[in-house]
Amino acid sequence: MKALVVGANGQIGKHLVTYIQESEKLEAKAMVRKKEQFPYFEEKNAEVALVDLEEDIDSIAKAAKDVDAVVFTAGSGPHTGKDKTIMIDLDGAVKTIEAAKKAGVKRFVMISSFDTRRQAIQDAPESFAPYVAAKHYADEWLRASNLDYTIVHPGLLTNDEGTGQITAGMDLDASEISREDVAKVLVACLENDKTIGKEFQIVNGNTAIEEAVGDL
Repeated sequence: MKALVVGANGQIGKHLVTYIQESEKLEAKAMVRKKEQFPYFEEKNAEVALVDLEEDIDSIAKAAKDVDAVVFTAGSGPHTGKDKTIMIDLDGAVKTIEAAKKAGVKRFVMISSFDTRRQAIQDAPESFAPYVAAKHYADEWLRASNLDYTIVHPGLLTNDEGTGQITAGMDLDASEISREDVAKVLVACLENDKTIGKEFQIVNGNTAIEEAVGDL
């Protein structure tokens, strides 16, 4: 299975491409927006597509035309304004979903926020609420897309070394999880069709990733 990693140059994206390339079942195609970002992925023997997520649906669809799955890991980041939150976390996600449909790609895995339900928007701090709202509507669009989707809701992201063990489910207590382990969860989702049509939260835990994902 070849997977297009959207947001490949992000922290989770880089880990994900690495783990995909180490997998016997998967291969990665990294979507990045700058030519100077190519060498990192070329060193891992990953195919690279030059597309800015703020381009049109056709540009993204062209990158997705020869893949079997799309993984959306892109994010505007904590230091950008509401405008980038809308353009990347909402519009970028929706365009990628539509591009997958246009390219005939059925499998779609989405990194979301820990809780994107309506109440979470109301409860979020004022500065964080636009991000949660963007993720809420992006998730809604994916659920209604008829794609074979999986939505992953990670806890507070850290750069700690991954343990390979998590807790997965819904209505979990908010806690941390390493970006390495999030990337490993995404690989497990691609490798396990039982995750199709599922969404779940993940935090640090004591269950091996493959087992936690397989038991959902």
